[in-house]
Amino acid sequence: MDPFPRVEYEDRAVWFPDAETLVLADLHLGRVRQSRVDFPVGDGKDLPNRLDRLCERYEPTAVVVAGDLVHAFDTVPYGVADAIQNLVDVVVDAGAELIVTSGNHDPTLERVESLDPVDEYHLDSSTVVHHGHEQPTANTDRYVIGHEHPALTIEGNRRPCYLECWAQHGEASVLVLPAFSRVAVGTTVNDLTAADSMSPLLTDTDACRPIVSTTDESLSFPPLGKLRPHL
Repeated sequence: MDPFPRVEYEDRAVWFPDAETLVLADLHLGRVRQSRVDFPVGDGKDLPNRLDRLCERYEPTAVVVAGDLVHAFDTVPYGVADAIQNLVDVVVDAGAELIVTSGNHDPTLERVESLDPVDEYHLDSSTVVHHGHEQPTANTDRYVIGHEHPALTIEGNRRPCYLECWAQHGEASVLVLPAFSRVAVGTTVNDLTAADSMSPLLTDTDACRPIVSTTDESLSFPPLGKLRPHL
């Protein structure tokens, strides 16, 4: 049985039609500046346009960021507050509410006046959005997380992917989102084990099914336990 029926995967985000909610994760605003890269290719500059296209398509009532909106530990990097405001403006102009859950890179978020971050967000009575870097306080049937930045390598090409996972921690289903940022490095899931996973919610990666979203369709693969011998 599909643990996440009726959801739609699009441009590294996921749409929950019943909740009229768009969820994305790991934007890592400021990552390039914090890393002191000399040639900051695409350091979040495309994020407002991509988010605007998603809001135009789905018309959400809420947009939820599943952690790591920024990439900072001690201070908010220069320009990040403006970048956040651009995203807030996109969501507000779409008639939606922006909810941000805190990730391990987000300790400075409370200093940004336009945000009021939360630890986790209840999407519905049985689904919680959480970054996934630590154990959430809510005990529920389904979790939607980021943190892992999953990517599937096929014939030498690494593609960002979603992971639909059955019977994980506490027998809950877990949906792992790829990083919405295109400059965030992906974690290859081909040989990913629970011991390698960064999230305590993933306890059996063999039961995780990769989904690669293209411009035309979403390609669903068998669970990793069955898929690995063919990669």
